[in-house]
Amino acid sequence: MSASNRIMDKSEIASNLKHHGTFKMVEDIAFRSLNKFVFFRVLKAMKVETINPEFLKCNENFRGLFLPEGMLRNFARNPEYELSDRFLDQAIEKGDECYGFLDGDVLAAYGWYSNKPTEAAWPGLVIHFNDQYIYMYKGFTHFNYRGHRLHAIGKTMALADYLARGYRGLVSYAEWNNFDSLRSNYRMGCTDFGNIYVAGGFNHYFVHSDVGCGRNGFGLERVRPVSERAMAVSWR
Repeated sequence: MSASNRIMDKSEIASNLKHHGTFKMVEDIAFRSLNKFVFFRVLKAMKVETINPEFLKCNENFRGLFLPEGMLRNFARNPEYELSDRFLDQAIEKGDECYGFLDGDVLAAYGWYSNKPTEAAWPGLVIHFNDQYIYMYKGFTHFNYRGHRLHAIGKTMALADYLARGYRGLVSYAEWNNFDSLRSNYRMGCTDFGNIYVAGGFNHYFVHSDVGCGRNGFGLERVRPVSERAMAVSWR
């Protein structure tokens, strides 16, 4: 669920106050309240091109690797992993890869990586980016393994692999009030290069990307639903 409309529990509120301060907490609550009435998102676009050696090491209990399809299909049977066969069909068909951490036979964390335009978290919107970069999306850490910095470490290890393949780095986005995700990204070396503003809903969106996103070839575009495309063909 999006960080902008999910209701926080008491422990999350306390954690946000401790780590991010009262001002950001108040802004976050106001923004979530707004999104109960209207769809509005502010996405911070970021990139990383250099490796922070501090994040090339993790607890020896974890094994990091690009997960093969068969293993991913098995994990998809467990709803805790937030995977589905439909998602895997789409991601694997377009050549996306998943770098994850295993604790024995348990999937502790993962992130997905693509070199092709990729559907965003909201139907009808697709992320486009400079083809010299790899787009990282759908980062996940199982609640039993939070606090081990697996997101930052996994992203750094994947970055090292893609740099070796000749790519310039990784690009991604996070909602401006997803403070934990932003902190993890900044910690491993990501820097902001622009913002994207999205308003609307029900496959009808107004999208604005700022100059920084344009300069870096990063944008969010609306794709017409299948029903609309079929209608357009029928009227030719």
